[in-house]
Amino acid sequence: MSDNTIEQTPAEMPDTTAAETSTAEPETVGRGWKSRLRAPALPALGPRARIAVGAAVVFALAASLGSSVYFYRHDGHNRDLLAAQEQARAAACSYAPLLATYDAKNLDAYFTAVEKDATGDWRKQFDATSKELRDVLTQGQVVSKATDVQCAVRNADRDSAEAIVVIGQTITSLGTQGKPAPGQLSMVMRLERSGDRWLVNKVNSPLAQQPQS
Repeated sequence: MSDNTIEQTPAEMPDTTAAETSTAEPETVGRGWKSRLRAPALPALGPRARIAVGAAVVFALAASLGSSVYFYRHDGHNRDLLAAQEQARAAACSYAPLLATYDAKNLDAYFTAVEKDATGDWRKQFDATSKELRDVLTQGQVVSKATDVQCAVRNADRDSAEAIVVIGQTITSLGTQGKPAPGQLSMVMRLERSGDRWLVNKVNSPLAQQPQS
C-alpha cells in the first residue's frame, strides 16, 4: 500500500444518514398534521339524494311557516273573542240601570229607553206587558233608582253572549210610605250583536228582592 493513501476516519466521513433524517422528518411530520387537520371527505350525493334533501328542507320550512300562521290566527281569534266579551259586558252594564230606573210620573221616557236596545223575544215580552206595568207603577206611585250594578259574562262568542246582572236599587212607593227602601234585582240577559251594537234579546229574572218596609 502506498504512503500517499489517506484514510478517512469515521469522524471525517459525511453523515448522510443524519442529513437524510433531518430533511425527511419535518416533511413526514408535516404530512401527518395535515392529514389530521383535513376534514373528512363527504360522500357525493346522487340526484335522488339531493332531491330528498331539498324536499326535507322545503317541508321543514313549510311546517315552520304553517305553525306561525296557525298561532297568529289563533291569537287573533282570542283577541276578537275577548273584545266581544267586553263589549257584551259593557252593553249589559249600560242596559241594566235603564230597567231599574223609572218614575211613575214619566213612564213614557222609561219605556222608550228600555225598548231602544231591546230585540227579539224580550222586546215582544216587554211590549206585551207594558200596559199592565204602566198601570201598576202609576197606581203605586212607584219611583225606582239604580244604585249599583254588577255584571259579568259567563259565556259568549263573537255574535252572542249571556250576562249575569245584579242591580241594587232604592224604591219609593205608597207601600214604603214615601220613604226610599233598598231592593235588589237579579237577572240573566241574553245579548246579540247587531252591526256595532249589542242588543238584549232575552231577560230571565227571578223574583226580585222586595224592598224592606
